[in-house]
This record gives sequence, structure tokens and C-alpha cells, in this order.
Amino acid sequence: MTDFPQIALSVRQPWAWAIIAGHKKIENRSAGSIRAGRMECRRIAIHAATGLKKDEFDWGVWRLQQHGVACPRPDALVRGAIIGAVDVVGIVSESDSPWFGGQMGLVLENAVACDPVPCVGALGYFAWEPAAAFAPVKPWMTRWGGGVTTLFGDLEPVWRDAPKKPFGSGK
Repeated sequence: MTDFPQIALSVRQPWAWAIIAGHKKIENRSAGSIRAGRMECRRIAIHAATGLKKDEFDWGVWRLQQHGVACPRPDALVRGAIIGAVDVVGIVSESDSPWFGGQMGLVLENAVACDPVPCVGALGYFAWEPAAAFAPVKPWMTRWGGGVTTLFGDLEPVWRDAPKKPFGSGK
């Protein structure tokens, strides 16, 4: 990983996974966070943030399903790590993309996964360094069954109604 970008952006799961898997093409941010984070067009590493709440994950899984994307279980998504790299090719305030839903968005291309590297995240673009360990799996993650518990664990979760969008969750 010697030629891997040393500048990273921390993104909460399952969005970090969706970016690196090539599904999510815009990362939404406020105009203030783009300015304060010194965000510009360049190749960056994607850091899977440590934090993840069940309501955020449920809404993310539901949102991804609306685009035909099956998301891994929460206990299978690494957190607190660099998981890949992507090119930021534009910063937009308007877009027809179904992934646009903020004041502004970073337009992403050429996502490439890497073996996860433990790392502590930060706000905005940050120079990352390897850390000692990944974020531990939380108890709710191993019990997670999606919106409806089923006898068939290999089926995708199904919701009768869309989960409530958590405050601050982007598209």
C-alpha cells in the first residue's frame, strides 16, 4: 500500500462500504464542512468511521435496497479503518444523482478496495496513520436481523415501512 493516498475522509458505515463497492457516487456534506475540511478534488483514502448506531444502519440498508444494493450485515463491516481509495472528481451543489441529498456533494469515481488498515478518523480531510486495532463489534450488530426477524437468515431484511431517517444521515 505504498502508493495509497495519505489523505483520508471518514465516512460512517454502511456508506463507506457503498462508496468502495462502487455503488454510492456522491458523498454529501454541508458547505461549511467542505470548506472547514479543506476538501478538494483529488484521490483520497476512505476511512470507515468508528461510530455506528442501529437506526443509522437500518436506514442505510433500506436506502441501499431502494437501488438494488444488498448491504453486508453490520458485524461484517469493518469500522475504524482505511478500507479503500476513491477519486473526488467534482464538488457540486446540485445533481440529478439519486445519491445527492445535501447542501453539497463530493462526486466520486474509481473506487478501489484495500485490505483494511486500522486507523483513527478525524473530521474533514486528514492525514491518516495506522492504529493498533479496529473498532470492536457492538452487541446489537451480532443480533441484527434487519427490519423483520425471519427463520431464513440468508434473506435480505424487509421493512413494512421505511425506517425513520436518523438526524444527519445523508443519502
